[in-house]
Amino acid sequence: MIVVPVKEGENIERALKKFKRKFEKTGVVKELRRRQQFDKPSVLKRLAKERAIYVQQLRRVED
Repeated sequence: MIVVPVKEGENIERALKKFKRKFEKTGVVKELRRRQQFDKPSVLKRLAKERAIYVQQLRRVED
């Protein structure tokens, strides 16, 4: 549970901003989106391989 201490006289918008920042740091939304769709391990491996090939090509062009 996220707890945001609010000082006396502190603006509610400022407290809400603190809450949003803490919530983003927990990564709950990112994890939820990741879990909504299941990708087979073979697909993940293939995507990782394609990504690695792409990065190698970029590095080769730089040199």
